[in-house]
Amino acid sequence: MSRIRDIANLFSANTSAATDSEVSAAISAHNSSTTTVHGISDTSALATSTSVTSAISTHNTTANGHVKRGNTASRPASPTTGDMYMNTQLGYPEFYEGTAWIPIGADPSAPSSVVATNSGSGRAFNDGQASVAFTAGTVPGSTYTITSSPGSYYNTGSSSPILVEGLQSNTSYTFTATASNVYGTSAASSASSAITATTVPQAPSITSVTGGNAQVSVAFSANANGGSSITGYTVTSSPGGLTATGSSSPLIVTGLTNGTSYTFTAVATNANGSSAASSASSSVTPVNDITTDILVVAGGGAGNHASSGGGGGGGGFLSFTSQVLTRGISFAIEVGGGAPNNGNSNGSPSSFGSLTQAVGGGSWNATGTGGSGAGAGGSNVSGKPGTPGQGNAGGGSGVYLSDIYRDGGGGGAGAVGQTASNNSTVPGSGGNGGAGLQWLNGSYYAGGGGGNGWYRYGPPYPSAGSGGIGGGANAVVYSVGGSAGNPGSQNTGGGGGNGTGTGGAGGSGIIIIRISGNYTAQSTTGSPQRSESGGYTYYTFNNAGSITF
Repeated sequence: MSRIRDIANLFSANTSAATDSEVSAAISAHNSSTTTVHGISDTSALATSTSVTSAISTHNTTANGHVKRGNTASRPASPTTGDMYMNTQLGYPEFYEGTAWIPIGADPSAPSSVVATNSGSGRAFNDGQASVAFTAGTVPGSTYTITSSPGSYYNTGSSSPILVEGLQSNTSYTFTATASNVYGTSAASSASSAITATTVPQAPSITSVTGGNAQVSVAFSANANGGSSITGYTVTSSPGGLTATGSSSPLIVTGLTNGTSYTFTAVATNANGSSAASSASSSVTPVNDITTDILVVAGGGAGNHASSGGGGGGGGFLSFTSQVLTRGISFAIEVGGGAPNNGNSNGSPSSFGSLTQAVGGGSWNATGTGGSGAGAGGSNVSGKPGTPGQGNAGGGSGVYLSDIYRDGGGGGAGAVGQTASNNSTVPGSGGNGGAGLQWLNGSYYAGGGGGNGWYRYGPPYPSAGSGGIGGGANAVVYSVGGSAGNPGSQNTGGGGGNGTGTGGAGGSGIIIIRISGNYTAQSTTGSPQRSESGGYTYYTFNNAGSITF
C-alpha cells in the first residue's frame, strides 16, 4: 500500500477494507512469514489499525478454513474437500475427503461397545432385522461394516447404528463391527451379546375344506412361528373376502352363498404382524344337504345251553351309503343292547332317525325272527331264520345219538351259521357262528355265536364251535356242573356263544356315521366319539343320543 494515500481516506465511509485490493494484499502479507508489504517494511501502522485488525480477524476463521491445528472439536465447521488439519488430539494430520476427516496414513481403530437389538416388527418370515449400535475407535473410519454370526449377513454405513437384514427367523445371532478408510480396514470388534431374530410367522398350510349350509369349515396346520408365539389365524374366502378368525384349526367361514364355488387362504399372526397368505385351498361348494354313509347294527342274540339251543345270531346289519341328509335337522339315535344270557329274548333294535330299524339278533327260545337267526339245539333241528337284508339263518343241530347233543352256530350278517356235525361214532362238534360283514371303516360286525354239544357219559365231549368274525362268541366246552357261554363282543352286535349251563349274552349294537373330509357336526348328544381317518370324519354312537348336521 502506498504511503502517498491518506490512511484516513482509506478508511472513510466510501472505502471497504475487506474488499480493497491493497488491504487484501496486506492481509495476505500478514499471514506470511515476511514483514514487508508491497516493498514497505514498516507496517506497524497497519498492524495497529483497528479496521485492518478487524478485517484480518474476520478472514482468519474456522469457517474459512484458516484454523489449521487443534483438537477434534476444533475442526473447521464447514470444510471443503481437500482441506488439511493437524489433529493434536489424535496426533495425526487429517484431510477432508468430502464426507469425513481422514487421518493421513493411519488405519482406523476397531469400534467398541457393539450392542444389537432385534427389530422384528413387520419383517417377513426369514427376513429378520437387527439394529446394531457401536462406538467409533480413537481413529474413526469413514465407513463401518456390521457382520452377523452365523450367516455373515452384513451392511455398511457411515455412523451408528446400522441395520442388518435377511436374518433367518427364530435364529440366535451375534455381531461384530469394523471401520474402514482410504488406508485400510480395522480389526473386528468384540462380538455383541446374542439376540434372536424374530419375524412374522410362516404361512399356514390348509389341509382340508368341508362345505356346509352357507358355510365352510377350513382346517389348516401351523408352520414356523417366526420366533414369536402365534396369537391367531385368519381365513379368507375367494370370492367375497369373507373371513373367520380364531386361535386354532378349524375355522368356519359363514355367510357364504350355497351353490357357489369358493377357495380359501389362511394367515397366521404374532406380535410382529401377519404372515403371507397360504396357498389357496381346493375349491368347495356349500350346500344345504350333506352326504353321509351310515352303519346301523342292532344288539346280538344270546346263546342257549347245550341240547336246548345253539349260538346266538348276530344283530341286524344295515348300511346306508351316500345318504343325503338335510342340515339343521336333528336325527335321533337308538343303539340296541344285546339279549341277556337267559336266551328268552332277541337283541334290541337300533335305529338312526326315521331310517328302517335294524332288528336285534335271534335267540333260540325267543319269539319272532332276529336280525340273524340262532343256531338250533336238540336232534336234527333247523336253525332259526334271519331277517332278509339284515342277517342269515342259524345252523342246524346234529342227530341225537346215545346222549350226545350237538348244537348249531348262530347266523351272522355275512353268512349262515354252521350246522353241527353228525358223526355217529365220536361226540363230534358244535357248529361255528356265521361271519359278520365288513363295513367301510374296515371292521367286521354282527358275527354269530358258536354252537356246542353235550355228552352224558363223556369224556370225550363234543368240541366247541367258534364265534363268527364280527363279535361272535366261541362256545364253551362241556364241564361237569355246566358252564356259562361266552358273551358276544360289545358294540359289534355279536351273538353269544352256546354254553352247557347258560348261554352267553349278546353284544350291544353300534351306529357309525361317516362324512367326507374334516367335518364338525352342529351339535350332538349321547357323547359320540368323533375321529378322523383316511380323509373322513366318523361319529360313533355306542349309546342313545342325537346328531344335528
